[in-house]
Amino acid sequence: MRTILITGSGGSGRTTIAAATALAAAREGTRTLVLSADRTDTLGAALGAAAGPEPNRVAPDLTAWRPDAAAGFRDDLTAFQERAAGVLDLLGAARLDAEEVTPLPGAEELSFLRALRDAALSERFDLLVVDLPPVPGALALLSLPEELRRYLRRLLPPERRAARALRPVLGKLTGVPVPSEWLYDTAARWDTELAAVEAVLADRDTVVRLVAEPGPAGADAVRTAALGLALRGLRPDVVVANRVLPERAAEGWPSGLVAQQRKALEEWQESYDVRTVPHLGHDPRGTDDLAALPVPGVNEAPSTVEWPVTDRRADDGVLVWRIPLPGAIRDDLDLVRRGDELVVAAGPFRRVVRLPSVLRRCTVNGAALREGELRIRFAPDPDLWPRTR
Repeated sequence: MRTILITGSGGSGRTTIAAATALAAAREGTRTLVLSADRTDTLGAALGAAAGPEPNRVAPDLTAWRPDAAAGFRDDLTAFQERAAGVLDLLGAARLDAEEVTPLPGAEELSFLRALRDAALSERFDLLVVDLPPVPGALALLSLPEELRRYLRRLLPPERRAARALRPVLGKLTGVPVPSEWLYDTAARWDTELAAVEAVLADRDTVVRLVAEPGPAGADAVRTAALGLALRGLRPDVVVANRVLPERAAEGWPSGLVAQQRKALEEWQESYDVRTVPHLGHDPRGTDDLAALPVPGVNEAPSTVEWPVTDRRADDGVLVWRIPLPGAIRDDLDLVRRGDELVVAAGPFRRVVRLPSVLRRCTVNGAALREGELRIRFAPDPDLWPRTR
């Protein structure tokens, strides 16, 4: 299955573009599912048919789905209470009824990621179109699986499972209860589920698409999104310039606004594959309006970006890790080496990445930002690097 992740600046019409993209694919005979992360049914309003907690067929070959985060959280909490029944009874804790449970912060995002995974792995559809939140929320959502997996590995390392036979003895010796088997089993299950989501996001058949209205606010959103995506090893396959006005001001549009849009379009076209969608003169509603929007189809070019390691030991005695960061500013960059991990901060974004195996036996020799690319130099550590005769 191919997956198109669509995000953009707030108010850019990203949901409309997502709905139009899904509808166009369905009308070509592609079995399509459009998935929404919005709390309100903006997707249903665009399609002219409700998108609810269960997948709803809204047109031939087109299904819409807006998962219910509250229901997913209640199911997860009920399952957790059943597995932890012994511990809860020992503590004298009163269990929560499903009716009194409201989602905690973060539960909505996890519920949506699970729905995205299930949809992407489904064999019922050929194309998945995902209407993500605006850029800041979308970037946080895309980074969540990797960050949660890292936290799980630190708090409950899988290696400790091998010592499960010693836990009762360790508990008696230390006087501190050792986590029981079900806790490690739960962590392993969560890790597997999060890994499946990561695999979907990193798949070569998954692309990220940006929607923005040409202008200063849209330009800021595209610039911010491009940097945040680059730090995740991604780039937009297409920038959809939405609500583009006719070039002739005589058609009733302010000439200043038209000129502003043209300037933004020219800047975007220097760096991105830009597709324009004209302003209809009203907010699109229903399949007829959506069909009138010339949205781009499925792009075969992947959104994933390689971070190669270049061997320059013969010339400079170093290996260079090249990380594309378009739009990054030198003063807003920060790097910290922490064991086998590198903490990279670029503007408002931060990511902890595991070093490639060849670089774990090296020390950081320096770094430079050139032509939108961060180049980190690593020198082989004589104590760890294989000696040659």
